Amino acid sequence: MNNFIWASKKPLDEIATIYEANITLNKSATGYFENAYVVLLGLDRDKKLIAIKPVTKEEISMGYIPKEQQHNITVKSSYSRICNKLFVKEVSDLVGLKFIEHHQSYKFKASWNKEENVLVIDLNKKEV
Repeated sequence: MNNFIWASKKPLDEIATIYEANITLNKSATGYFENAYVVLLGLDRDKKLIAIKPVTKEEISMGYIPKEQQHNITVKSSYSRICNKLFVKEVSDLVGLKFIEHHQSYKFKASWNKEENVLVIDLNKKEV
């Protein structure tokens, strides 16, 4: 008998890919944002972490979140994308990402923080 380990269609790791103008989340990370109307983006400069918090339409209608903190997210079946060139520039300046070629990108491990209800991208854990 062979000891096959059957492959899953769903990627096991949450991965965030940072391009010059956006952050793209893989299918595994996208699952947390299926009901998001917009997202909040946070940056911990000391620990070099990005936090992405899903916000529902109901939460927006309560009026607690300033318009300038609301960032659009496009959710597709196999990925999601948050476009914000200024935020990506702030991140790239912090950790030294260089976007020389048009489609150049950097992949980072991400993980879901249940207590905070945020996806945390660890800029210290670059994927090869």
